[in-house]
Amino acid sequence: MIILEDFYYGRLSPNELIKPSDPELQKINQKIINFLEMLKERLSEEDFDQVEKLFDLQSDSSSLHSALSFIQGYKIGALMMIDVFSGDKDSIYDGI
Repeated sequence: MIILEDFYYGRLSPNELIKPSDPELQKINQKIINFLEMLKERLSEEDFDQVEKLFDLQSDSSSLHSALSFIQGYKIGALMMIDVFSGDKDSIYDGI
């Protein structure tokens, strides 16, 4: 029951449990790092600061999208459980 306790006290952060080990993701991240280093060399400090702000905004947008996807997936999973355990022939699924 410790997971429920962690959830209650706000200590459960699924995004912090992810340890990306996909080689494709690692390649993409390395390309991003290389590209940013190239831009840092070519752009003025002020222009590069703008690029960093853009990346920060993109990261914020991506994080929000991930959270919404997680919530939607959780809702679909809960509906599946209700559907399975209800034993009804008619689904309660309504396309969310």
